[in-house]
Amino acid sequence: MHAPVHPKVGSRQVFAIAGPAMVANLTTPLIGVVSTTAIGRLDDAALLGGVAMASVIFDCLFWLFGFLRMSTLAFTAQALGAGETREQTVILVRGFIVAGLIGGALIALQLPLAGALFDLMGGSAGVTHAAKTYFMIRIWSSPFAFANYVILGWLVGQARANPALLLQVVINLINMAATILLVLVYDTGIAGAAIAALLSEGIGFVLGVIVCRRHADGGFAVPTATLFDRAKLMRLLAVNSDIMIRTAALITVFLFFTAKGARAGDVTLAANSVLNNFLLVSAFFLDGLANAAQQLCGRTFGARDAKGFADSTRLVLLWGLGFAIVVAVLFALFGPNLINFMTASEDVRRAAREFLPFIVLAPVPGVFAFGFDGIYVGATWAREMRNLMLASLAIFFAIWLALQSFGNTGLWCALIAFYVARGGLQGARYPALYRATFLSSPSPRLRGEGRDEGESPQGR
Repeated sequence: MHAPVHPKVGSRQVFAIAGPAMVANLTTPLIGVVSTTAIGRLDDAALLGGVAMASVIFDCLFWLFGFLRMSTLAFTAQALGAGETREQTVILVRGFIVAGLIGGALIALQLPLAGALFDLMGGSAGVTHAAKTYFMIRIWSSPFAFANYVILGWLVGQARANPALLLQVVINLINMAATILLVLVYDTGIAGAAIAALLSEGIGFVLGVIVCRRHADGGFAVPTATLFDRAKLMRLLAVNSDIMIRTAALITVFLFFTAKGARAGDVTLAANSVLNNFLLVSAFFLDGLANAAQQLCGRTFGARDAKGFADSTRLVLLWGLGFAIVVAVLFALFGPNLINFMTASEDVRRAAREFLPFIVLAPVPGVFAFGFDGIYVGATWAREMRNLMLASLAIFFAIWLALQSFGNTGLWCALIAFYVARGGLQGARYPALYRATFLSSPSPRLRGEGRDEGESPQGR
């Protein structure tokens, strides 16, 4: 073990992580744009709705296990800050084991899972048939996708943003190129888009293992007793469980949003799908700064550096607000033309333009939602993040119930309110958590050794 690291935190350190993450993240929603555009050029609303429904299902299904990336990133950054070199490799190997188990379980349960999910979504017969075709192929990418979460989290946690960027860009470019080739050139339809996703995740995993092996201290060989250390496994389970519940609440909002759009008809579903790609662009863009928050806050947390933690928080939120304003202006100026490019259906174009103002509004509250998510993850304030997300979920449904008579407009209003609630509640709770973590005790406990980091002494 080496001495704890106390890095200076400034804008340069923020963008050393956020910059590559932004570039990589911006290529991720382009997968959805390419898939939507490729299928949309066939001028069949049912097919477009099918790829939209299936893509949302996988976004949410894989998103549910996003704790693999987040916890790996946080624990790796904390170990880096604390000078625990070997523990960083142990965290990677543990992540691979968990990723393989979860991916294998999803493949084994694919039939009942597909039945339950598509019954819940409630789309038309044509949309559901197309979506099931996509689902039954792409589900086989699960183990690779989850292992890639671990790899990306581990690299970013070590502040190795450039290798993480290259891996993610390669995965996404392979996906986009294969989608264009299979769908538009070889006319394989929606099945081709699913095969493209499977190929890209598999190739990305192989490349990721090669990269990680170069940076793993002592290789991947880890003593069994160290790998299955009871205290650290229990801490991993507790943090992952809280993040999973938090993510399930988040997924509930977007599944509900998609389901309501589906029940409003194929045109509304397709329009919301087109606009969802705009939302993903802004979300993944801001998530680049959240990645910086996770790494810097995790590293300063592990090093017991209260000032560095506070500086990381301030810089991430300030830069995020500036970028959000730029993104909102770009959506306002170029949104209509992008909608026209993404779909050939005039009905879908007209419906998407009607709700474009909500997309313009979303990035600003998104700054605080994503920014504080990154801060809470880095500090492993998982229990508090879970509880505040559940409160935000309740606010979302309350707003929707009050405005449901306005149809899709009321649905979009509830979604924007949800963004505001996420950032607002976490921002209000942050000062107390900071004091409890850094100021209440001369040596705050780290990584769950004792009481939870997000629990004040009075809140036990």
